[in-house]
Amino acid sequence: MTATSDVINLRSAQEFQPTLEITEGAAKRLQSMMEEKQLTGYGLRVFVSGGGCSGLQYGMTFDNEQREGDTVWYAHGLQVMVDPISARYLAGATISYQQDNMLAGAFKIDNPNAIASCGCGHSFRTRDQAAGDDYEDGYASGGGCSCGGY
Repeated sequence: MTATSDVINLRSAQEFQPTLEITEGAAKRLQSMMEEKQLTGYGLRVFVSGGGCSGLQYGMTFDNEQREGDTVWYAHGLQVMVDPISARYLAGATISYQQDNMLAGAFKIDNPNAIASCGCGHSFRTRDQAAGDDYEDGYASGGGCSCGGY
């Protein structure tokens, strides 16, 4: 192999490196939700936007369109997409699904980049979070949390 081939192989491996982990239970629950809504050809978009009581908030939506710069991979058969700004805050995070009882369950994001989180876990702050971060990816900013604390 030549040095050029090594660079191409290294670059290909990095492009498909998952930004975050999704547990098998979470992937199955999300796939089930997409089937219920008849969303054929969709994947999960995970993102971070400004807002919430800690400064940043998590978001997940079903999306059928990849955007320029997205990191895209499959987790347990589920297509996952993360934009480059969100990837910075989600690197190393894990999304799991916790079934509380037969009628209720919730998704949980365990993020090693968060130094503070609101009580419900939907909002967080990072050590290097700069005031005035710009979210030009089209996701809504603002909002709030009424969980009552950190």
